[in-house]
Parts: sequence; structure tokens; C-alpha cells
Amino acid sequence: METVSNALKAQILNQALPYIQKYHDKIVVVKYGGNAMTSEELKNAVMSDLVLLNLVGIKVVLVHGGGPEISEMLKKVGIESKFIGGLRYTDADTAEIVRMVLAGKVNKSLVAHLERSGGSAIGLCGSDGGMIQVKKMSGEIDLGYVGEITGVNVKPITDALENGFIPVVATVATDEDGQVYNINADTAAAQIAAALHAENLILMTDIKGLLRDKDDESTLIPQVNVSEVPILIRQGIISGGMIPKIECCVEAVRRGVTKTCIIDGRIPHSILIEILSNEGVGTLFT
Repeated sequence: METVSNALKAQILNQALPYIQKYHDKIVVVKYGGNAMTSEELKNAVMSDLVLLNLVGIKVVLVHGGGPEISEMLKKVGIESKFIGGLRYTDADTAEIVRMVLAGKVNKSLVAHLERSGGSAIGLCGSDGGMIQVKKMSGEIDLGYVGEITGVNVKPITDALENGFIPVVATVATDEDGQVYNINADTAAAQIAAALHAENLILMTDIKGLLRDKDDESTLIPQVNVSEVPILIRQGIISGGMIPKIECCVEAVRRGVTKTCIIDGRIPHSILIEILSNEGVGTLFT
């Protein structure tokens, strides 16, 4: 039985070789969130996956938000979380809490977790080295200090990558006047991936991927050409909160990212399955 087990392990490793060669020295941007961020078991799996990819020569960039942690801290300090159309309203006090939680507690916790998993990581936020330039988001709905990205300076990230680190990027930034802005993590990940000309952008979610019937996981659409997205929106297959997420994927692909994926972060080691096999665990946008 042990011989079979070892042979199977060898076969799996051998099958991963072409993918390791394909991605060697290429950049993969992972947007981390959802259950994979709150479950210790899934968090351990994600961190070990990222370290493994880094050790075999794939340049990994981890981008994160931290909605639940922000809500928890606001509750502790007696500030009520306010949402408009499902999006967090960020007043001046909330913006400071967002910076403290994302760039402090969450970011440093992820860095420490990667280090414990055998990796070398460095924590960054949008303000570091002028990485993310931001202005107040325009639009019909006023969300307070929620930022719209106007530019990305990748040098802090590429410097970290060239020195063997996994950059861990908190999605909070300041404008020219020093005002703190909360930034949507999917949007930040897409723009960072585009600026880095990444090979792959992976958005971790709490669903299987894009479903033809949102109530039936067996209707997963494994691959979508970005030109099909407007049709799928008109048909109602892409709706609600999936629209901005998928629009991030479309923008990244159109700006030069080779491919983007929405994967099921509830599946342990979903990142490895996505990158190092031909199976995939979600929806691929090309």
C-alpha cells in the first residue's frame, strides 16, 4: 500500500512539472479573502501553497482586504458599520480604523503566517513608496473615503520579488493630502496584476465560480472569453456582487494579464490545483 501511495505522489509531482516550468519566474497575483481568510484550516493551506509556489520559482503577490476584521474592530470601538448597496460607507473615523486593521493587524498577521510556513514575506500597503495613487471615488453613490485608483507604482512590489520575498499588500492608501482611503481589494488586485503584467490573477471567493444557475453548483462555467461577459450580464447569469468582481477580471485581461481566475477558496489547496494542474477549480477568463 505504501508503494502505491509513493508512486501516486511521484505521478502527481511529475504532472505538476510542466506547470512549474510554465510559471517559473512569472508573476501570479492572488486576491485573498472570504472563508479562506477566516478559517484557520484554509488559511494554513493557502499560506503553505503560496510558500511552495515561491520556492519553486513562481513570483507570488498576495493582495488582501479584511472586511470582517474591520467590522469587528468598529464594533469594539463603538462605531456602527454602515453599508450602501452592499458597499461599506467609510467616514473619516472609519478610514483610520481601516488603515489600522488592514495595514496593521491583518497584514502583519499574514506576513507572520507565511514566515511560520517557511516563506519570506514583507508587508506593504498602498501608501508605501507611493504604490497606489488614489482619489475619492466618483459616482452617484457617495461612499465617503472609498478610493478610486488613479495609478500604480510597482517598484516596491518588484523590489520585494527580486529579493525573494512574497509581498503582502493591504488595500488602503492615502492621497496627496494624506487622507486615508479604503480600496476595494478585487479592484486593487486587478490593477496591480495589470501593472505587473502578471501571468495570472486569482480571485479567491466563497463560491464555486461563475454558475449558469446561481443555485446549482453543477452549472459551473469553467471558461469564459472576456468578449462574452456583456452577453452573460444581459442574460442575468452574471448579476449582483459578481458583476464588479468579473469586471475586474475583464479589465485585467484587457490590460495584459494572460488569464484571470475566480476560484473556490473553500477548497483546501485550491491555488495549487488551479496553477499546477489542468483541472482548475473555478472559472477562467481569457
